[in-house]
Amino acid sequence: MAKKVLLLAGDAVEALEIYYPYYRLLEEGIAADIAAPSVKKLNTVVHDFTGWDTYTEKPGYLIDANLAFADVKPETYDGLIIPGGRAPEYIRLNPDVPRIVRHFFEAGKPVGAICHAAQVLEVVRDVLQGREMTAYIACRPSVEGMGAKYITETLHVDGNLVSGHAWPDLPGFMREFLKLLNR
Repeated sequence: MAKKVLLLAGDAVEALEIYYPYYRLLEEGIAADIAAPSVKKLNTVVHDFTGWDTYTEKPGYLIDANLAFADVKPETYDGLIIPGGRAPEYIRLNPDVPRIVRHFFEAGKPVGAICHAAQVLEVVRDVLQGREMTAYIACRPSVEGMGAKYITETLHVDGNLVSGHAWPDLPGFMREFLKLLNR
């Protein structure tokens, strides 16, 4: 049976961090659902590094979320990807997100967390204690606040968790995620 991966998103998800994994999964013949607070067209954002002390943000493409968090049955999925952008800062407040994310860690299924996804993982901080991960540098306090060790490399694998700094790390991020998913 074909594998199936869940992507957690919301408005202001980083465009490359949702589109690249989504299409890469489809390219491999892996079914992919995009879940958000509600079924809708999501507004993505484009973050870039253009000489500012931090990234800039511009509106990106629209992408369909075909599943609401409340309707997610995590046991029907083989892996989870959490893109960054600004979506993580508010989707972590949704009461269904801890239930969804916790399932993947407790079941030992692959979890991919890139950029600001560390903010989502804060809702299951107990499963991150003693782990190692990377994230966008501004999320280092979030990682350490969960009791995890922040890794400065832009890509890191710790057991079932693949983490990356930001969209420039997507090729390695997806390579490592797919290795875990296909073993």
